[in-house]
Amino acid sequence: MAERGAHITTAAADARPSIFEVLAQDSLMGAVRPAVQHAVKVLAESNPSRYGPLWQWFDEIYVCLDFLLQHHFLCKTSASFSENFYGLKRVAAAHPLRPAHVGLRRKQHWRSVLLLVLVPYLRAKLEKILARQRDEDDFSIQLPQTRFRRMYRAFLAAYPFVSTAWEGWIFCQQLAYIFGRTWHHSPLVWLAGVRLVRLTAYDVQSIDLKPTTTLASKLSFSVKLQKMFSAALGSVAVGISSSLSLGVFFLQFLEWWYSSENNSTIKSLTSLPTPSPPLHLDHSEEQANVCPLCCKVRANETALATSGYVFCYRCIYIYVKAHQRCPVTGYPTELQHLIKIYSPES
Repeated sequence: MAERGAHITTAAADARPSIFEVLAQDSLMGAVRPAVQHAVKVLAESNPSRYGPLWQWFDEIYVCLDFLLQHHFLCKTSASFSENFYGLKRVAAAHPLRPAHVGLRRKQHWRSVLLLVLVPYLRAKLEKILARQRDEDDFSIQLPQTRFRRMYRAFLAAYPFVSTAWEGWIFCQQLAYIFGRTWHHSPLVWLAGVRLVRLTAYDVQSIDLKPTTTLASKLSFSVKLQKMFSAALGSVAVGISSSLSLGVFFLQFLEWWYSSENNSTIKSLTSLPTPSPPLHLDHSEEQANVCPLCCKVRANETALATSGYVFCYRCIYIYVKAHQRCPVTGYPTELQHLIKIYSPES
């Protein structure tokens, strides 16, 4: 009886992944997003008219692809893409021996999908909104604030403290995991109602086996259509996962590329090309001082650091805030790229 208890204890200890494994799979997906984002940014800068919308809606496109990827892996392997890459799976506390190819129960499955996909998306959007708000405070004209605006600014002011508290919770959870006090290294895993364990030999064999299907004549049209749709989504997810699996081996190089020692190299290689000058050199001086947006004589002249073109401050501020690009060249532009021009007469 004692030998049986010792065997169970050893098996449970072997199934529990180390802190290095769980942290490695966490950092994997965190490194994939910046790499994909940089690739899309390079495409948008090389051809703004074609790839500009891809950069403008990058967050929404990425979250849709991430949803397909995570949903596919959770259905087939009971793990996210990064967890499966490191040989881990998710199991519910009530069903720790559930095979990986069976998948999680419906409740744990959708909790895991939402926490894996929605939380990083919302956090990225909040970070962008917070950065944009700081730029507006530095470069915009302060107008009287409504009650909703004051609540909005109070939320943005409180967000850094909430983010710090969240990071502290994660750190405490990881310490408890290291000392064996809990099975959950992250609050997201705890909120999903699951825990991470290592894949067994039976799990690996069962995932590779194709499930048996019934005869096509016995399936109704709706079931056939659902299976075709699921197969199409699965093919897209497999394509994404294959691309990411190959790209994972280049993440080490990307981390070196973005290191502080190579900032000067990055700036010299990824700087935008100098735009061609406007074709109005033979025009009169009055026409040369016309704003490209409002077609009137420029008032409060402001130049864009990304393109060098000069506009009215009000015109270019409204345009850049709405489109995040130069109206003439299409180069990605932010509010901090607006430069006030002072004449000697002023």
